[in-house]
Amino acid sequence: MSVSSTFKSQDTEEWLDIYFTRPLGYLWARFFDKLGVHPNVVTILSILLGIAAAVCFYFEDLWVNIGGIFLLVWANLYDSADGQLARMTGKKTRWGRILDGFAGDVWFFCIYFAICARLMDDPIPFLPHYDWGIFIWLLCAVAGFICHGKQCQLSDYYRNIHLYFLKGKAGSELDNFKALRQEFRSLSWTKEPAWKVFLFFYGNYTHSQEQQTPRFQAFKAALDKRFEVLPAALVERFRAGSLPLMKYANILTFNTRAIVLYLSILIGHPWLYPLFEITVMVGLYLYMRSRHEHLCDELLRDLDTFQ
Repeated sequence: MSVSSTFKSQDTEEWLDIYFTRPLGYLWARFFDKLGVHPNVVTILSILLGIAAAVCFYFEDLWVNIGGIFLLVWANLYDSADGQLARMTGKKTRWGRILDGFAGDVWFFCIYFAICARLMDDPIPFLPHYDWGIFIWLLCAVAGFICHGKQCQLSDYYRNIHLYFLKGKAGSELDNFKALRQEFRSLSWTKEPAWKVFLFFYGNYTHSQEQQTPRFQAFKAALDKRFEVLPAALVERFRAGSLPLMKYANILTFNTRAIVLYLSILIGHPWLYPLFEITVMVGLYLYMRSRHEHLCDELLRDLDTFQ
């Protein structure tokens, strides 16, 4: 099996992932495959590495910070390797899908916490008579819980929508809140408590994705009603409009925000990272969402032409 065969698709891969993360992740995936390690174990290892990276970012020592950067890069390689290993071995599970998404949330929750703990007693730049205090916690709360969370949710959703049109239902991980809630209610708290808890939170995650994409929801409902198999012309039209947006979806996931995080840590001003989230990344998020919703609205109006 080649490296490229472990990609979800060329359309949804970022250049840094294609030439750095995926090749190194593939080597780790092959290593873990030989040891018989399950992909979910690799995901858990990535979570532990990400937490260790966050601890390093709390300190002001440059070499400790460099160690933290190394650990977060390593965690990201494992985050790539778990999916590649799952595709190599056929050990793809919904547990793995949910756990994989959870990993990044844990990393950045810990990173935001470390930044807050590091800066709260430091003076605010350009306002030397005032310490950050509670303000750094408020800044990181807005950046993390509101901005970062919504950005990653929508980016993940748009990539799965793209894969749905590119490869069909089997080739994507496009879930539905209503179906997830029905499954949640069908389970017993006594027999399957862990899976029921996971489904509850994953259902909320999916519900948030659907709430951010009203025009796509209307478009998808019309497609489900009209077509058993999507017409090739419709798929091509959607791909032509969606493909340019994949670069924004990738920017809003890991690599770009990680690079900004590394630079802000290295120059000793970690507050620049949450500020970047609130300004630049929010702007890209709004632009991507507007373009995608417009595309869905346009295709919905022209749906009769694909009959």
